[in-house]
Amino acid sequence: MNEQFDYVIIGAGSAGCVIANRLSKNPNNNVCILEAGPKDWSPLIHIPAGFMYNLRNKNLNWMYKSEPSWGTKGRNIDIPRGKTLGGSSSINGVVFNRGQNMDFDVWSQKGNLGWSYNDILPYFKSIETKIGSAEEGYHGKSGEQLVTDLKWRDPLCDAFIQGAIDYGIPLNNDYNGKSQEGVSYVQRTTSGKFRRSSARSFLNPVKKRKNLKIITNAHVKKIIVNNKKAEGIEYFLGDNDRISKNIFATKEIILSAGVINSPQILQLSGIGPLDLLKEHNIKVVHELDGVGKNLRDHYNIRLTGRAKNINTINEKSRGLPLLKEIFKYFINRESILNLGPTLVYCFWHSDELIKNHDLQMTFTPASYPEGNQAGLDTEPGFSIAVWQQRPESSGFVKIRSDNPFDKPIIQPNYLSAPEDQKVCVAGIRLARKLMHSSALSKYLDYELYPGKNISDNYEELLEIARERGLTCYHQMGTCKMGPKTDNTAVVDNRLKVYGIQNLRVVDASIMPTMLSANLNAGAIMIGEKGSDLILKEKF
Repeated sequence: MNEQFDYVIIGAGSAGCVIANRLSKNPNNNVCILEAGPKDWSPLIHIPAGFMYNLRNKNLNWMYKSEPSWGTKGRNIDIPRGKTLGGSSSINGVVFNRGQNMDFDVWSQKGNLGWSYNDILPYFKSIETKIGSAEEGYHGKSGEQLVTDLKWRDPLCDAFIQGAIDYGIPLNNDYNGKSQEGVSYVQRTTSGKFRRSSARSFLNPVKKRKNLKIITNAHVKKIIVNNKKAEGIEYFLGDNDRISKNIFATKEIILSAGVINSPQILQLSGIGPLDLLKEHNIKVVHELDGVGKNLRDHYNIRLTGRAKNINTINEKSRGLPLLKEIFKYFINRESILNLGPTLVYCFWHSDELIKNHDLQMTFTPASYPEGNQAGLDTEPGFSIAVWQQRPESSGFVKIRSDNPFDKPIIQPNYLSAPEDQKVCVAGIRLARKLMHSSALSKYLDYELYPGKNISDNYEELLEIARERGLTCYHQMGTCKMGPKTDNTAVVDNRLKVYGIQNLRVVDASIMPTMLSANLNAGAIMIGEKGSDLILKEKF
């Protein structure tokens, strides 16, 4: 028998968990949410330091890769995306960062009414409980998403912060408040010693509601559309199942599968660029050229310093020191197991003429082979990563075939925009200055990467960016929100898919331009505002 609900949500990620919570709050709404991955039982999800292992855990991670490009010097870049309840919020670096106020005003200026900073601030506040210091008027006090200040204090981090202050960058203990610019320890989605994923914050507390059904290991084949109206979905239960099942929605299908999977599902359903659908012999349901386009990501270049006169996370992560850290973690003392990949955030500008900062740096008292965060160096070290906050380089996501189990083609076109090249080179120069600051001199043994043999010449540093740059895991934009006059827009300002009734996209893929931020906070906010839009709909 085919099941039927009022609402069917595809994807239990950062936004999807919020939507399931809000729609099922009314007992008259029957809601079903499907997640392609398993339940979030793994302890490595809930221990913050487990991110390092989850980056290569195929059971919890889609394990995508980008296509080679000029900007990556022909390399494929790993594109991790969460595949479990909570989605990428279950495997990310536990940092909470909304972005600049200006980011959202730009969305509104591009024709998306209702999405200015003043419009979306109430939604940020309603999802959040900020614990610790906070600027008055900018934070929530009763939302499900706990946001805490990092308690860990480290001499290397303190020295980096002091070096930034000496350079002229102000201390800003609340980058999610009135202004983002400055340097500080990070704010995090943690509670005590555990990660607070979107699943743990929004879905798990309501999972026993009688009007909410959660289906895991559900791999969506396509959305069922008749006469331009989304009616249900066809899916497989488990990767090895080849007998599909159907679920139908009397009100709406809500696509919240993320920046890679949402456009893939639309394309497999016959909604997307005409040439692409014909190429793979997919019946055209509705031609919508923007599906899969506008892919953007933060591309970071990680500089490494070899440390002296101090123990770094590198040494604490092995042998007897690691056993000590594990013991400290279980008796609720500060431990490296409490930490994500980044401890300090710094927001600045690449040029003194730029009023709104365009440059982000992060610092951590650890270093990684070839800059890859899936492992640690054996010798003491620290890292400074840098990236262009509002990248202009744009790429795409395309289905590889009509098989829903085939991974899509992902091409971010990193560094294809000259402005991104310019900002990244400026960022490398600034990061080197801070690495060699007097405040850090006590702990810097030598610059390991790029290394003393690399000058500050523009072309040399651009080559460094191409040689070892990696994703920040901040992909967005592939189901772009925009007015109907924008031929690359996929959804309107109510997140409704153009040309198809009863279908919305509600996740980070609707972002028209990049936020100056990690995207988890923004995706949760989109889930909150999207839920409000859905609940106000008259059927």
